[in-house]
Amino acid sequence: MMPAWYQRMNPRERRLALIVAGALFLLVNLLVWSKLFGILDNAREELALRKATRSEQSLYIKERILWARRDQWLKQHQPILKSEVEASTLLDQVKEIAGKHNVLIEHPAIGAGDPTPDRQSVFASFETKSPWPPLVHFLFDVQQPEAFVVFESVQLQIDSGDPTMMRGKFKIARWFAPSEKAPAEKAPLEKEPSEKESSER
Repeated sequence: MMPAWYQRMNPRERRLALIVAGALFLLVNLLVWSKLFGILDNAREELALRKATRSEQSLYIKERILWARRDQWLKQHQPILKSEVEASTLLDQVKEIAGKHNVLIEHPAIGAGDPTPDRQSVFASFETKSPWPPLVHFLFDVQQPEAFVVFESVQLQIDSGDPTMMRGKFKIARWFAPSEKAPAEKAPLEKEPSEKESSER
């Protein structure tokens, strides 16, 4: 049975009421489904993140022996920084390798890097001029794992005066083992004689 308020409406008002009711119904459904899809997307993202984290953890667990061996090798082979003269030694080695491959070294400079909890370092900056193939061999020989040499800055470009030549600007560093400063040992304080001991003397 139709409600009284609906029966009192003319056909035009009834159509208008149905349109408004349908629009409200669609709007409410749209809001509800939008919320549900948002929750579903968040759940999928969280699940994907958890799966990625679990995969990383599984990989670390599988490779823990490898990383332990690498850490042991690092402690056994990483050199100890004896003095800042190591920067000059690094530059001499660079010049020696460059001479081996006919790479011209220009504007060399050396210095000591800022120490971190993981390492100490010295650096050498320089520019190079050479054809591309010798430069590749030079870079390969400089950066060997046992040398503990890293490229901190690299800029390469073709020589504007000679397209067959490459010009490079490099800053390389040698990483040394972190400093282990043992706390200074305090000398034991001399015990003062008591009044009884003084009277016995």
